[in-house]
Amino acid sequence: MADGSVEGLVTLQERMVNLIKQLSMPLVEVSMVIQNMISPMLETLIKHAQEHNMELHDTIINQWPIEQPIQEEVKSSLAIEKILSVIDEDRMDILETLVRVTMVETEMILFDGIKALRMWEHLARTQLANISSPGQLFSPFEIPEDW
Repeated sequence: MADGSVEGLVTLQERMVNLIKQLSMPLVEVSMVIQNMISPMLETLIKHAQEHNMELHDTIINQWPIEQPIQEEVKSSLAIEKILSVIDEDRMDILETLVRVTMVETEMILFDGIKALRMWEHLARTQLANISSPGQLFSPFEIPEDW
């Protein structure tokens, strides 16, 4: 990774941490933004890799494993329509815009952008796996101190 890439990743990390904390973003919103961003980026990267006979590592293509999946009783009690009616789309748009602008501004390559978002996705999925009720989806996203 070039120095510029490292600086871009650090800048992205700092900005995401600051915004998520400032807006007290709930777990569900951060999770949705990350997933909505990874999917199209990954499609583009896979297409590029196929066109150039490149092989992509599993940690880029797939979600990183977590210790335990979300509990089935919690999963079955999630009412998607209700969740979608309560989320703050403006707040989610702000986070998505911040990520996109930072990636462009730092000239981050697609591979590095996906790699950075996979780290956030792993943290979000780990937190989702630990919820015991649907209401916890709206608890603030927890960012470890060492981030």
